[in-house]
Amino acid sequence: MQLITVFGSSRAQPGTPAFAEAQAWGRAIAQAGFGVATGGYNGAMEAVSQGAKEAGGLVIGITAPSLFPQRNGPNLHVDLELPSSSLLTRIERLIDVSVACLALPGGVGTLAEILAAWNLNHIAQLHGKPLKPLGVHVGWLEVIRPGLEVTPDNLELLTPIDSLQSLKRFLNGLPSSPAPRR
Repeated sequence: MQLITVFGSSRAQPGTPAFAEAQAWGRAIAQAGFGVATGGYNGAMEAVSQGAKEAGGLVIGITAPSLFPQRNGPNLHVDLELPSSSLLTRIERLIDVSVACLALPGGVGTLAEILAAWNLNHIAQLHGKPLKPLGVHVGWLEVIRPGLEVTPDNLELLTPIDSLQSLKRFLNGLPSSPAPRR
């Protein structure tokens, strides 16, 4: 099964709009026939996992126990935990296991994940290699905008996601998109 990695906040709480949005993203991913990979813990990661699981999807959690010893393992919706030894290894694994990456709102950790996936696409583009689609919640475009050495061409490597419908278009546009679940 092909996986979509979803980056997002560990702070999103059940009952909030951010948690509900992440659940909807997870559900849409599974309904499109993909499994999900997340950081495996709470917040948006748990919401995405729960939404995917409720829609019959596979859920992979790529955790970092040595970085987060206060967390008691992956969330309850994770089917398979893949522990990583460091932050950079975790980010690399999250990107490597998937056919595309998505980013919900989040903090510094989510931004680091976006930047790593984005930079890998930039390097792939420079070398004429295939890109891994990267969809970002439209709110990130307020943070990531032209300036310094970021050009409009660089921004074209990001697909803004501003609604559930645009998420579904993103998923349907992926190469070798599996048949949607009914």
